Amino acid sequence: MSAESSLVVTVDGAVATLRLNRPTAGNSLDVPLARSLMEAAIRCDEDPAIRCVVLTGTGRFFCAGGDVGAFAAAGDAAPALIKQITGYLHLAIARLARMPKPLVTAINGPAAGAGFSLAILGDIAIAARSAHFTLAYTAIGLSPDGGSTWLLPRLVGLRRAQELALLNRRVAGDEAVALGLITRVVDDSDLETAIQAMASDLSRGATGALGQTRRLLLNSFNASFETQMEDESRGISDAMRTAHAREGAQSFVEKRKPIFA
Repeated sequence: MSAESSLVVTVDGAVATLRLNRPTAGNSLDVPLARSLMEAAIRCDEDPAIRCVVLTGTGRFFCAGGDVGAFAAAGDAAPALIKQITGYLHLAIARLARMPKPLVTAINGPAAGAGFSLAILGDIAIAARSAHFTLAYTAIGLSPDGGSTWLLPRLVGLRRAQELALLNRRVAGDEAVALGLITRVVDDSDLETAIQAMASDLSRGATGALGQTRRLLLNSFNASFETQMEDESRGISDAMRTAHAREGAQSFVEKRKPIFA
């Protein structure tokens, strides 16, 4: 995609980077951006050469959420506009959550509304120190979207989720780590280096095992203990059939680092 696109997609080796690119609008989500994100998520899900995905933003913001200015300008058509945006956005989020490869969110600045949801979606979520997190929906008379009411209680517990969703309290990076919203905070100047190292490491991993682990964790809240263990048993036995598992076992015996080609 061109640099003028509202979403810039680049692929470097096995790592795809999706960069929200509406910096003058805080990378807020309108229909074209939400649709582009959905298309990029499908591409990442389908392309076997892509083994890790990074989601980040351009400029000062990670993502300010939905384009509230567009909502106001739409007048009576705003409900239909929001259905369009959430339709594309939710398909994008579902694909990013379910794809058999890890997602790293590089939270380069403030994340609000649906941007909050995208930020916490990562398997690994690394934030710049200047980033902060606010749900913000009820402050403008709206209720949450982007999967936040599903993700948030699972990450921080219901009581904390109620506080953050109803009071719209701003959470700084260090507190976000303590709450379990994100993985870690780094200095702004170190974010790109930290993300590159993490994505490179994940992209060299056993992709099938990583994808299976993502699936097991995502499904665990909807399964009984015994059902989950049966799923684990089938998953690990299926994984043992793969070349990656054979390489992992052989490298362990030979006391060397595995090469998961």
